[in-house]
Amino acid sequence: MDRPNIIVILVDDMGYSDIGCYGGPVRTANLDALAAGGLRYTQFYNTARCCPARASLLTGLYPHQAGMGWMTAADLGTDGYAGDLNRRCRTIAEVLRPAGYATYMSGKWHLTHVRHEGPGGPKHSWPRQRGFGRYFGTICGGGSYWTPRTLTVDNEQIDPPEGFYYTDAISDRAVQFVDDHVRTRGGDPFFLYVAYTAPHWPLHARAEDVAAYRGRFREGWDVLRRQKFERMREMGILDEGWGLSERGEGIRAWDELSPEEQVEMDLRMAIYAAQIECVDRGVGRLIECLTAHGLLDNTLVLFLSDNGGCHEEVHRKSRRIEDLGADASFESYGRPWANTSNVPFREYKSWTHEGGIATPLIAHWPARIGEGGRFRHRVGHLIDVMPTCVELAGAEYPSDPKEGVWPMEGESLAPSFAADAERAGAIFWEHEGNRAVRLGKWKLVAKGVEGAWELYDTSADRTELTDLSAEQPDRVERMAGMWRQYAERTYVLPLDGRTWSERIDDPLRLGRPPKR
Repeated sequence: MDRPNIIVILVDDMGYSDIGCYGGPVRTANLDALAAGGLRYTQFYNTARCCPARASLLTGLYPHQAGMGWMTAADLGTDGYAGDLNRRCRTIAEVLRPAGYATYMSGKWHLTHVRHEGPGGPKHSWPRQRGFGRYFGTICGGGSYWTPRTLTVDNEQIDPPEGFYYTDAISDRAVQFVDDHVRTRGGDPFFLYVAYTAPHWPLHARAEDVAAYRGRFREGWDVLRRQKFERMREMGILDEGWGLSERGEGIRAWDELSPEEQVEMDLRMAIYAAQIECVDRGVGRLIECLTAHGLLDNTLVLFLSDNGGCHEEVHRKSRRIEDLGADASFESYGRPWANTSNVPFREYKSWTHEGGIATPLIAHWPARIGEGGRFRHRVGHLIDVMPTCVELAGAEYPSDPKEGVWPMEGESLAPSFAADAERAGAIFWEHEGNRAVRLGKWKLVAKGVEGAWELYDTSADRTELTDLSAEQPDRVERMAGMWRQYAERTYVLPLDGRTWSERIDDPLRLGRPPKR
């Protein structure tokens, strides 16, 4: 078989169970079709936040090894928290390009320190300098969908044209890259990384897309969480023995909201859903393009999210309800809907409980995945994407110690395309002091630098409702020791217990470049 084209599609701040094929309420016909013709992984993990997730996905390493243990917003003064993609890692694009792959990226980068985002600064950690032959997107993280900052073509920053909407632009450019590739490089294989900002805040969507969802969430989060949970059980995503986590701390019951508040919260979720459906339409255009060129059969498509649903309460610019969705507003959908996005799990983006790190993963490859519509329960992690790509591309990962490149940390997903299998080793997490290790069915997890370890049997209780740490102190001690070894080895230590605002104010941080 010829080496496959590889497309990795990453969405931003989307919960485990938002899309239709994972039991969600959003219309995602194209993603559902990929799942029906491919595989859905039920126990795949990200790293709880955007920058670390992107670093881990692209390098096959834990984020601290790539210098991205926290965010691009600050250099915290140690190798693991530099906030800039370092040279001890290689991206998938850097590894596949010497093997004859064309390399393209459309979308959010967010692996360059804020001091280097502007057009006049160094570009050593920009996409073109890290292996991508062509690039379109934003160097920075989140921002306006209508007037995004740091919009870039290859190495030059541009102003968005009239009528611009970022999600559509990312999709359009991804399709263009495939069209141009067929025209200029014929039968050469390609790697395409499509990194949407949607549905990350701000809530920005086209009015006609939002209108199609108005009123669909008026039953409220209490009813919708239960409905989604039962639907996921019926689909076979959840084990019958697992419970549904409680409504999140600080969230009022839906019936306690005033009618006006219910209208507003329905609208917020409608905008969020519209953002995801717009991504789905873009995925559909990309699949149509592959089909038209006869490429779909031998193209591996992976779709996943960079972290769980986002609890952050963001309120900037106008808060008038009539401005929601437009550039005059800069809002998030809030903790209650994030709690719904992450059903059935606890917690949110930034925590290493399941709600923060569980992601859907769809794998579609007709030439290799013969019988679609199946689940894979193999435990996986973003670190597995690089070894998968290297194996399928017949590429050579750097192994010369003189280069100083970390060896890959993950395990290839390729064997799981044919059958489920157990993971050979443990996987680990750290973000803002939140910590976890999973080994087989056991998961050890803690909140914050001072948080106590909690122990869960994920086969019986993946929703983390019954802490077994007091009953099994020996297991806690062993797994905590494993986590400590990982932390010492991968530049996680010393743990930084400062809050977000304290980290941002670190004296090593320089200001953001001005908006163009």
